[in-house]
Amino acid sequence: MPAVNRRTLLGASAAGAAAAVAAASPAAAKSSTKRYSFTVMGTTDLHGNVFNWDYFKDAAYTDAAGNTRGLARVATLVEEIREEVGKQNTILIDAGDTIQGTPLAYYYARVDPIAADGGPVHPMAQAMNAVDYDAAALGNHEFNYGLDTLRKFESQLDFPLLGANVIDTETGRPAFPPYHIVRLRTPRGRDVKVAILGLCTPGVTIWDKAIVEGVLEFPSLETEAAYWVKHLREEQCVDVVIVSAHSGTSGTSAYDTSTGLGIENASKIVAETVPGIDAILVGHAHVEIAETRVAGPDGREVILSEPLCYGQRLTRFDFDLVWDKGSWKVEAAGATVLNSNTAEEHPAITEILTAEHDEVVAYVNQVVGQATIDLDTAEARYKDEPIIDLITKVQEDVVKGALAGTEHADLPVVSQASPFSRTSLIPQGDVKIKDLSSLYIYDNTLVAKLLTGAEIRDYLEYSAQYYVQTAAGGAVDPDAITNADNRPDYNYDYVSGFTYEIDIAKPAGSRIANLKHAGADVDDAQQFVFAVNNYRANGGGNFPHVAAAEEIWSESIEIRTRIIEWVTAKGALDPAEFASVDWVLTRDGVPVF
Repeated sequence: MPAVNRRTLLGASAAGAAAAVAAASPAAAKSSTKRYSFTVMGTTDLHGNVFNWDYFKDAAYTDAAGNTRGLARVATLVEEIREEVGKQNTILIDAGDTIQGTPLAYYYARVDPIAADGGPVHPMAQAMNAVDYDAAALGNHEFNYGLDTLRKFESQLDFPLLGANVIDTETGRPAFPPYHIVRLRTPRGRDVKVAILGLCTPGVTIWDKAIVEGVLEFPSLETEAAYWVKHLREEQCVDVVIVSAHSGTSGTSAYDTSTGLGIENASKIVAETVPGIDAILVGHAHVEIAETRVAGPDGREVILSEPLCYGQRLTRFDFDLVWDKGSWKVEAAGATVLNSNTAEEHPAITEILTAEHDEVVAYVNQVVGQATIDLDTAEARYKDEPIIDLITKVQEDVVKGALAGTEHADLPVVSQASPFSRTSLIPQGDVKIKDLSSLYIYDNTLVAKLLTGAEIRDYLEYSAQYYVQTAAGGAVDPDAITNADNRPDYNYDYVSGFTYEIDIAKPAGSRIANLKHAGADVDDAQQFVFAVNNYRANGGGNFPHVAAAEEIWSESIEIRTRIIEWVTAKGALDPAEFASVDWVLTRDGVPVF
């Protein structure tokens, strides 16, 4: 890898220096009021996107809205802003979910892992160091590959990973730095002290339970923010407090909070309840919020902004300060988002990471089998499609093999899967790793739980809430009957091993009809082994019974890897080996399609 000096790679240009001089103009110097302006730039949910490349399609990323992706383009926007206002007047931060999400990120966590002795430097570490970030908050997906990988990634960064509410269970103290203070030199008066406080959604407790249980705790964002903001204001005497929060603004959670676990998407709650905050860089929700203004409890106006994920946007906060009674005060602040599709990929990022990119492209294009027909997910959210049956079949086979010779070996194994993607395609002919990876885009692992027939019925009823109640008769628009109450596709589940109808003319809670196993009505007391991904097994999506059910087996190998192994072993991908029609949508008993 070519040597790169991160401190000069994207540093201030002559134009930036000129801008800094202009800020201290003769007119400003004559003013009796001291003022200073600075800019904070923010990214979030980069999810391993360095370049504008879709590894699943083996082509440049594109969408109908004309968006582009990748930190390489964001780097160009960052450089332009630094040239405009002077690098010394800027701060660059991130709100988490960095090392998971693309084959590029997966490759350097599992195939050629950074955790190995003498392993490579993670591409996201290389890129973020080159762009010269000041700090980044931890996201929930930072924990997916285990603490050893996370700590290795942390050690490769030239800036701190922040987690004020990521608490070491043994010591009761933050396991990562809670905050980072940046000093900005002003033309007149003392330095401006800007604190960046990092917070992470408490959902890690559920989603990565096997990794963090007994090791790390994740108290609510509000609780920890209240403590640390007060500390920063009173003991560190900072002038500006910016929270980088991997937590959306909706106030909702995808899990049950009645147990005392904090709210998943709590950024707005933090702004409304914790005094002393000036701005929040929001993450986790994968939505674009250019600017939201919230009244804080101390009368301070808090600016919230969330740039669109994957490096599609960059948030720009601009702050105007005034010197008042011996300290700097925020006089005005605002936020905007910049679209990365206006920028070219920065040549410095291209230079240092093209080799890694090319290596991953070669990896995902490896042929592992032959498909007898095209398999796709275009209609998988409302029709029982063979491509999803592939997932449930692989999970069934893995769990059956794991339980062979155990006390549970004779119990029937059933399996859960969701239609994650609407665009996944496994074409007839060569099946490549990228095709299978596009089918299972998350790094979930497999768990086996014990559920009864009655619990399976409840589970299916809950899943069927995904559909909009639709009266019998008349034409049906497929796009109008799914995602009821904004439920995402990944929170709709197939369950294999049964046959059943989902009657969408009925109200939610009474839609599952003719539930049978092996041709017979399901006995409520019968036990089943439920093959389920770890996200769902730990409470993700708040499906009933599964989180509390007895766990009889689990593993750390990704389900995606198991699918690749299964297809490789078979050589041929023939629906005759895995497909079955288990469920059908109906209205008053009449099939919809």
